[in-house]
Formats: sequence, C-alpha cells, structure tokens
Amino acid sequence: MNVRLKSWLSKIPGLRSLVHWIRMELRIREARVLMARLYPLKTNGELIRLGPAGDGGYLIPNDLAGIHVCFSPGVSLVSGFEKDCANLGMTVFLADASVDGPADEHESFVFTKKFIGGTAREDFITLDDWVAASIDDAESDLMMQIDIEGHEYEVFLAATDALMRRFRILVVEFHFLDELLGIWSNKRRHIVDAFNRILQTHACVHIHPNNYCGYVQHNSTEIPRVMEFTFLRKDRISHSTYQTSFPHPLDCDNTPNPPLVLPKCWYHRGI
Repeated sequence: MNVRLKSWLSKIPGLRSLVHWIRMELRIREARVLMARLYPLKTNGELIRLGPAGDGGYLIPNDLAGIHVCFSPGVSLVSGFEKDCANLGMTVFLADASVDGPADEHESFVFTKKFIGGTAREDFITLDDWVAASIDDAESDLMMQIDIEGHEYEVFLAATDALMRRFRILVVEFHFLDELLGIWSNKRRHIVDAFNRILQTHACVHIHPNNYCGYVQHNSTEIPRVMEFTFLRKDRISHSTYQTSFPHPLDCDNTPNPPLVLPKCWYHRGI
C-alpha cells in the first residue's frame, strides 16, 4: 500500500476499514468467478493414479494412448509419478537446477540441471526452449507434471499457444493460492492470468488440496494455500457434466497432517 495513502486513510475514522471491506468483497467476487471456471468436469474415462499413495502421486484421466513423452519440471524426493509414466512406455524429461538428478533411476529418464521459468537466465530456461531442445517431433501430444514452488505462474504466462495446445494433460501444483484473497497482493493478478491462460485450451478435471499448508477462509469462501490441479485439453472432453463428489477414492493425503478435503465452493453441486 502507498505510504502516503496509508497515512491519509489513517486520519479519517472508519474510512480505512471501509476501503478494506470493499477490496475484500471485490477479491472474493473475483475469486469465486475464477473458481466457477475451475469446477472439475467428468471425463470420458476414469481417473487413474500415477505415483505413490501420498506426496508425489497424482490423478490423471485414463487418456494416455498416443502420449509418448512426459515433461516434469521440479524434482522431488520421490519420482514415483515419473517412474510410472516411464513404465507405461513414455520418455520422461525432468529438470531442476537444485539437484543432481531424479530421486529414482530409470532408463527412460532424461535429466536437465536447469530450472524452468518465464525467461532464459542463468540457471533458468523456458518451457518452449526445453521442449524444443528435448524432442524433434513437433506434432505429437505431450503430458506435463509441474511442481516448481511458485514459478509455475510465470511458466504458463510465457508458454506459446502452440506448445500449450500440445499438452493433452497438465498436472500442476499451484502455490500461494491464498493470495487470491490478498487485499494488497501483487501475486493475485499473475495467479488469475495464469489460470485464464490454461483455461483457454484446457478444462479442469480434478483438484486435490495439499494438506501440508492449510487454508484461508472468508465467510463461505475457503481457499487451500496449495492445491494439485489436473487439466485435460478441451478437445478430449465430449460432455460437460461436473464432478460432484470429493475426495476421489484414489486421493491420498500428502502428509501425516490432518486431512484437508476440497471445500465445496470449488466444485459444482447438484448437477
């Protein structure tokens, strides 16, 4: 907040509280509009789980025929998801400058010691540059699972339309989602813009809160701070029926912390 404006508001009794209330109501309204666009849809097939029953495992649509390559920015302490992809016949490209390699080894793993970001700089390369340097095929469908601690927003905002259309399935762990309700947040706009970017070509088919970070709440609007989203490209969805039951039977808590169930405001009821 501007220091001069803050000083001015403090001299007028009740005005700062009114401004705070108005801005919060606007943030809630904007968040609810975005959340409605993210109501998970039912897919043509079932959701399956790749990876372990815990952190590092994700639900994806059983629509993998023809996907021979998976990109996985962000290397964790486990590589179960990537290993399951490799065992299904995919070549898996992994990237992370903070480690020397993936947690597990597999003959189908290809590791790059770089961060994926919005611009090429020092230890960072862009998603487009990474894909172009990794594969010669410029047409086939791809899958990506990305968990890069908040840099995911700049990655999607920088990706080209052509590359976005190539990803049939996107699995994304989004961080700092509580900033959607931030009164003076600088991150909020980037969060909304990144989701809008993805929703141009993809639809949300699953959401799972990470129970490590908890949530923020204002009245009936609850926002887990970190959540895993699964998106499927829109041309792979032939109907628009909403998911109405959460958690999914294949969902698992990320940590031993108390479970964190997806709040009802994140999915459509009664459809």
